[in-house]
Amino acid sequence: MSTLIVLLPPRDPAVPSQEWQLPEMPFILLDKTGRKERAGRAALAFLPRASTTVLIVAARDLLMLAATLPPLKGPRLKQALPNVVEDYLIQDAQTCHIALDPQPLPDGKRMLAVIDRGWFRFIVEAFNAAGHRSLRAVPVTRCLPVPDVAAGAVAAAEAAAAEAVGAVALDEPAPALPGVDALPSASTPLVAAVLGTVAQTAPAILADAVLAATPEPAFVDAVEPRVELALARGEHGEGLAVPLSALGSTLAALAGDAPVTAYELTELPGGEPTLAGEAVPAHGVHVGVAPLPFETLAHNALAGRFDLCQFEFESRPWRLDRATLRRLRLPIALACAALLAAVIGANVQWMMLTREHDALNAQMTELLLNAFPKTTVVLDPASQMTTQLEHLRVAAGELSPDDYLSLAARLEHSLGGIPVNGIAALDYHDRRLDVTFKPDVKPDPAFTQRLAQNGLGGEIDTNTGKWVIRNGGGQ
Repeated sequence: MSTLIVLLPPRDPAVPSQEWQLPEMPFILLDKTGRKERAGRAALAFLPRASTTVLIVAARDLLMLAATLPPLKGPRLKQALPNVVEDYLIQDAQTCHIALDPQPLPDGKRMLAVIDRGWFRFIVEAFNAAGHRSLRAVPVTRCLPVPDVAAGAVAAAEAAAAEAVGAVALDEPAPALPGVDALPSASTPLVAAVLGTVAQTAPAILADAVLAATPEPAFVDAVEPRVELALARGEHGEGLAVPLSALGSTLAALAGDAPVTAYELTELPGGEPTLAGEAVPAHGVHVGVAPLPFETLAHNALAGRFDLCQFEFESRPWRLDRATLRRLRLPIALACAALLAAVIGANVQWMMLTREHDALNAQMTELLLNAFPKTTVVLDPASQMTTQLEHLRVAAGELSPDDYLSLAARLEHSLGGIPVNGIAALDYHDRRLDVTFKPDVKPDPAFTQRLAQNGLGGEIDTNTGKWVIRNGGGQ
């Protein structure tokens, strides 16, 4: 089973929903063993097909919160989630899609990821319409590596703070809002990743119109490249777009006194501009930017457990929507035509066989009435003809094949090497012979074949041990 990992662009809040479009997106195609098959940048219609498609959602489009959830499940929990996060949103919480991290935090809380429902529906429906049925969506901040040096820096910072401030000050709980932790602790290590320049999600004609209407000083600032910045603090994540020249100062302001590790997304198809090894200052210390290969980001996304496709966006490859029915129109039409042809053909054949049966039955009735004019009622012409012929044979003194004498004579010819005095009993009833051999007499295996050669059929009755002999195989 192959897997396609696609890095999604962030949503531009200034672009109306009717103008949304997905530009060419970087992707990587992995086989079932996790090896890279293909990598590149392509529009949605030209992305390769795979068994599973994993979407890496931009950090700017998500709000990550840790919250204590009510003891609800299913649709009732979905209805209660907007009330949990509405105090931390600018837009209406009912217009947002809220996903839950399946793994709870150590304190029992759950991480929530909030994204605009219209934008997320646009992405999911666009990929479904392009033939990507099995979808997963992972926050990009959950795909960033967690270096061991960050954990060591946290331990060192906590030890230094304990010596300077004292255990009493550290034991005092910090004030926090009940229920939701909007921000992580200030001492949590900061992991930052530069994901390339900002992608445009509006049509080119609309972007040109916005730039043409912009005053000259603002236009000069607009040409400076902005880069996507993804930040992870533990389980929390956030993102923003900053000018390339303000990247260092932005990281220093966001990190504060916490240790920071900076990455730059490399080996990204499309030739994105890089920082070229520039140092990123963080709280007075120059930290080098470490490379983060796109393939590493893709593997981290594949291993991520936080799937944003929940509730109404849960991936159901077997669901029959308009896109699926549109692709299956020809097979469904062929199946309906074949079923209709089979039904019509079966009915036509049934009518032909019925007419043939009626014709044969009429011929047999005519033969019966011609041979036996005194027959008043005809129910089964074949059976009645057989019965009348047997009556004629008896009246003429001929033996019937089912008579005792006829069966006994043919049985005698079929005994072969079995002595006649080896038969202990011979009973005739219901037009059959029940033969009981003496205990010391065992019929040889060819006895059945000799019976068939003489027009008889025989078998052993397992209940009584007798041989049952009938005419013509029991007919």
